[in-house]
Amino acid sequence: MKTQARIRNLDISAQKLRLQTAGFTGGSVTSALTQLSVRPHKGAAMVFDAIKSAVANAEHNNNLQKSNLMIAEIRVDQGAKLKRWRPRSRGMAAPIIHPKAHLTVVLSEQPKSVKATTDKAAVKPTTTKTKKEEKK
Repeated sequence: MKTQARIRNLDISAQKLRLQTAGFTGGSVTSALTQLSVRPHKGAAMVFDAIKSAVANAEHNNNLQKSNLMIAEIRVDQGAKLKRWRPRSRGMAAPIIHPKAHLTVVLSEQPKSVKATTDKAAVKPTTTKTKKEEKK
């Protein structure tokens, strides 16, 4: 079952917001929230709030647990641009453009195979031999 949250007209450009959403698609909600909570960027707080809203929708409307949710899709679209003018020398004017963005977060339940691999204990990292060690 898919659940979504949509936040419209955020006061940030879509390009800056996409930098904060990169790499979260397909991952678990809990890891995304922990990563976003320590980022000092303005957009990270906006994405954090959107994911929390989507989790609340999933828990309330569909009776899903937070630990079983994964991020199926995060989409950032451009919104309307607020245009203003600033006076310049010799009677000219320069535009001031305030970009807006729309953020959509879609959550889904993790498949059974993904749940089994994430619940296991920490996997030991594999080590690779260097060229010097292979020659010995």
